[in-house]
Amino acid sequence: MSRADVAAAILWVGATFYALFGGADFGGGLWDLLAGWDDEKGARPRAVIRRSLTPVWEANHVWLIFVLVVLWTAFGGAFSAIFTTLYVPLALAALGIVLRGAGFAFGKSIEGLRERRLAGATFAFSSVITPFFMGTVVGAIAAGNVPAGGNGDAFSSWIQPLPLLIGVMFVASGGYLSAVFLIGDAHRAGEGDMERYFQRRALAAAIVAGVFAAVGLLALHAEARYVFDRLTDQGLPLVILSALCGLGVLVAVRRHAPAWLVRPLAAGAVVGVVWGWGVAQFPYLLPTSLRIDQGAAPDATLNVIFGVFVVAAIVVLPSLGLLYTLSQRDMLEHD
Repeated sequence: MSRADVAAAILWVGATFYALFGGADFGGGLWDLLAGWDDEKGARPRAVIRRSLTPVWEANHVWLIFVLVVLWTAFGGAFSAIFTTLYVPLALAALGIVLRGAGFAFGKSIEGLRERRLAGATFAFSSVITPFFMGTVVGAIAAGNVPAGGNGDAFSSWIQPLPLLIGVMFVASGGYLSAVFLIGDAHRAGEGDMERYFQRRALAAAIVAGVFAAVGLLALHAEARYVFDRLTDQGLPLVILSALCGLGVLVAVRRHAPAWLVRPLAAGAVVGVVWGWGVAQFPYLLPTSLRIDQGAAPDATLNVIFGVFVVAAIVVLPSLGLLYTLSQRDMLEHD
């Protein structure tokens, strides 16, 4: 394995963590939105969501920053091509992140009912549009709509069936992950009715995400044949793993299995998709115009990135692990 391949693997590790933790984070906002506008009816599920998100929602963006920094330093050409072509959905996703943070933060401190509702709506809607536009970026890259030289069409590159489908799939997958995690949070708090509430939503989101994944395969066949062919060949074991984990979640949730079993299965379904895409796209950064070895930085730069990665793993991973552990044990303040 070359240095460039190792750098690409590190990039994919960061993308995997963001898909898991960031996806579940955004999914909480989706369920906040779908709780409805009746304050009394939606108060309890929203309380579970905010109790779950408050300690960790800012920390989850560490993985997005990590991905952007590695992409920029290790694969500067690909970074430039992506940002000069897909700047519209990327800008909309960035705007969504900012508005989402503002809505979540101000929603807990504003006293007026109308203003509090506005902040909550901002948080909820932004939690949907942000992963959607991120998904369109992924879909446009997979479809080969980003030229290696950059400056591709700012709109037709992502306003196509495959990118739009993947955008919706990102939203559904986040809702699926979040609902699975929230089942455990409600159980831990002794709120049986909320546990059943999120169980129903986890089952529904898993089915919706599975349907969009199947439709996405058809769109891949039509618009991204290189990725489709490798996904159904080299990436097939990961596709099967994802499907089996997804089915396992359906069975486990229906049987009220404990969180320690359901959560890894839900994570496995998402990881299978992320790494299946990585295997299918290999050895290209931008199918089929820019290979990993062509777009990689010089070895001296990659060596520095590897060193920083090791230091970050030693410092950051234990810190995040401690944060998530304390959060799951309800040892952090939520207000």
